[in-house]
Amino acid sequence: MNDESQNKMGTPTPEELREQVERTRDELGQTVEALAAKADIKAQAKEKTAAVKEQAAEKAAVVKEQAAEKTAVVREQAAEKAAAASGQIREKTEQAAQLVKDRTPDAVLEKTAQAAAQVRESAAQVRRYAAEKTPDPLLEKADRAATAARANRTPLIAGGAVLVAFLLIRRSRGRNR
Repeated sequence: MNDESQNKMGTPTPEELREQVERTRDELGQTVEALAAKADIKAQAKEKTAAVKEQAAEKAAVVKEQAAEKTAVVREQAAEKAAAASGQIREKTEQAAQLVKDRTPDAVLEKTAQAAAQVRESAAQVRRYAAEKTPDPLLEKADRAATAARANRTPLIAGGAVLVAFLLIRRSRGRNR
């Protein structure tokens, strides 16, 4: 028997042995790298931290988007409800005004209209008389005061309301004594 027949029967050649050793070394190197990666806790922690950060960022983006959508829906619903309430208030006010108008006798309505016309005419006469008799510097100051009052109506109205409330309270206390 020669070497070739022996090799075919199961004994490997030196070259085959070298290739087998090289493959085994590669496999062993890969196994060692895998074991080293499993043993490297710091690297695993970094990988997990990165994964958790990414998941948290994704969830935060989803939650932010959902919150924005819900805010828009709630805002729209609030606007719709406010519009509906405003319409109801307007309707009720119109009904109340019409009811008062319907229940007020015609004679009272006529007298009210006549009184309003008389008041307007009297006010116009007073205005003309005051304009004729008032000196020009005083008219200029009054005009400036009126302009300032028109510009600042809210404080003026609030002050008037406080004055009326004070007078009503004082009047009611006077009756109780």
